[in-house]
Amino acid sequence: MGNYKEKRQLMVEEQIFMRNVRDEKVLHAMAKVPREEFVPDELKPYSYEDRPLPIPGGQTISQPYIVAYMVEALALRGGEKVLEIGTGSGYAAAVLAEIAAEIYAIERIGQLANFAKKNLLKTGYKNVHIKHADGTNGWQEKGPFDAILVSAGAPTIPKSLLRQLKIGGKMVIPVGSNRLAQELVRIIRKSDDDYIREDLADVRFVPLIGKYGWNNEEQKLKHIQPEFSKKHMNNY
Repeated sequence: MGNYKEKRQLMVEEQIFMRNVRDEKVLHAMAKVPREEFVPDELKPYSYEDRPLPIPGGQTISQPYIVAYMVEALALRGGEKVLEIGTGSGYAAAVLAEIAAEIYAIERIGQLANFAKKNLLKTGYKNVHIKHADGTNGWQEKGPFDAILVSAGAPTIPKSLLRQLKIGGKMVIPVGSNRLAQELVRIIRKSDDDYIREDLADVRFVPLIGKYGWNNEEQKLKHIQPEFSKKHMNNY
């Protein structure tokens, strides 16, 4: 099984730093969060491989690199209040919790919400708050948020989430009309009605199910594995 701490450090050096994630806070968080505690027991030996892994509910935990890439794109400086949509096993929430002050994480699958709570409890992350609900509605009573991270592919950017982003805040979300592939985009709120969109990368995530996402009848692809492909940037 080997030494998880050593494997985690190698992951940071070889999978993340060498692929141009350079934010020191993100690198520190990735080196500290024990990914093996956020996967099923039988998959612990594979925790630090450069790939997604299956978790309960027919979902996946993203490969470490894409988690680091998305968190870096939020440009957190510490002390923020962050909303995460699609918390899964709780791994990305734990990475966020190493940097930001409070994390509000929503998971629509009850089995996964309980799995995430258990994982975060045993790893000591008391600043992560889990809610079992439709993430496309956001968490209005806890907003507005300095940053929003969406870990599932949306057909369009939910206006409900845009409204819960602080002015100056950033949202990172996979968006695409094809459930098989999306564009990872960053939204920056400049004023009440002004947003800047930046296209970051081609990705593939499980569909975002909910009132302002895909509906349950359209969810046919439970085993799509999140992945990252080419990186590019456009501002408009």
